[in-house]
Amino acid sequence: MRAVLLVGHGSRDPEGNEQIRQFVDQLKPQLDSSLLVETCFLEFESPNVNEGIDTCVEKDANHIMVIPIMLLQAGHSKIHIPAAIDDAKEKYPQVKFTYGRPIGIHEETMEICKSRLEDTWENIDEPNSNTAVIILGRGGSDPDANSDLYKITRLLWERLNYKIVEPAFMGVTDPLVREGVERCIKLGAKRVVILPYFLFTGILIKRLEKMIDEFRLEYPEYDFKLAEYFGFHSRLQTIIKDRIDEALQGEVKMNCDTCQYRLDAMEHIDHHHHDHTHENEVQKA
Repeated sequence: MRAVLLVGHGSRDPEGNEQIRQFVDQLKPQLDSSLLVETCFLEFESPNVNEGIDTCVEKDANHIMVIPIMLLQAGHSKIHIPAAIDDAKEKYPQVKFTYGRPIGIHEETMEICKSRLEDTWENIDEPNSNTAVIILGRGGSDPDANSDLYKITRLLWERLNYKIVEPAFMGVTDPLVREGVERCIKLGAKRVVILPYFLFTGILIKRLEKMIDEFRLEYPEYDFKLAEYFGFHSRLQTIIKDRIDEALQGEVKMNCDTCQYRLDAMEHIDHHHHDHTHENEVQKA
């Protein structure tokens, strides 16, 4: 039996974890009915990746496709998930594992962003010249993931008619949200639309909602709008189905499970007992 194990990030916010489960439940009817589909999480929620793999094997899976429901390639997708797969290969030598790609820079993510802007009553074809858009990422210690947000911001700028489209991050790295807002104002914006490049809700999204209220009080002469995160957008389902199809057809592009440098990198990371601190870092930011 072939199994698809979808890996969510996991959140301290139960609502965010529940949204991942609901998303997978909505996705299942669109997949081959012969597939076993299971959900697991990297942190803050059970089952974890190892437990998710155990469940698949217990249900007689002999080929498990591990698909990360994650936007950008960073430490989790590069190190932690492959490490769990390595452990599972030793534990279950009779089982075949295929590691799929995270969402990455996908054509449909651009369309989701445009759609979320339209949901805030933005005329993306003829926007007001005084309006700026901030593409807001989680932010982390992985330069590759952070630079991808810059690339996504540029790609959106190319497809939109806004003069100002700026990247910013919730924490860990610069520019932070406030710096992004101040930059937009200095560039002449009177209206700032913040577009969260996030999959589902969680502690950071709810913190962002409060920050928007603070900006409105601090800058009463400016207009601030918060666009919706990706959520249950139909195009997000399309992306995940694409990643599953890649794995099913054995056409997964180069990723960290096949990277010749990954094992060397693993020497510097205790993947069995690593401490996820990035949300704490965000809180300090």
